[in-house]
Amino acid sequence: MIQLKRILIPTDFSKFSEPAMQYGLAIAARFDAEVHLLHIVPDPAMLVPEAAAFSIESMQAQSDQLKEEALKALAKLPNDGWSDSKPVVREVRIGAAFIEIIEYARETDIDLIVIGTHGRSGLMHVLMGSVAERIVRKSPCPVLTVKPEGHQFVTA
Repeated sequence: MIQLKRILIPTDFSKFSEPAMQYGLAIAARFDAEVHLLHIVPDPAMLVPEAAAFSIESMQAQSDQLKEEALKALAKLPNDGWSDSKPVVREVRIGAAFIEIIEYARETDIDLIVIGTHGRSGLMHVLMGSVAERIVRKSPCPVLTVKPEGHQFVTA
């Protein structure tokens, strides 16, 4: 029988990650699994083409501020009827999203990653790539990708 003890739900706090959160929490409840919520703050040096013009201290201060804001946002999740019987592990990391998610999954022995997709296609997909697609390819465990549209949970 399949045993899921730790489920990782990466989030970027967008509407695209909400359905993945619902699926991940439902699966965690079914298997009585520990939930890990992870947010990745992009490294500011990777976002700014002229990063050399900024001091290391200012870049670090920006990263620290973004990390602090992300921790506050994570503290509010999950928000819909999640039982407090199992603790929720919350983590914020700085770096490239797919690399940090894969490393976190390996370090914490995650059994399943549940991640939302942005549903990009065509040129946008070619230009931006897909974090979820890279995670599926490199993950040390099974990955469930959840589209923003489609089947949703119905509660009676």
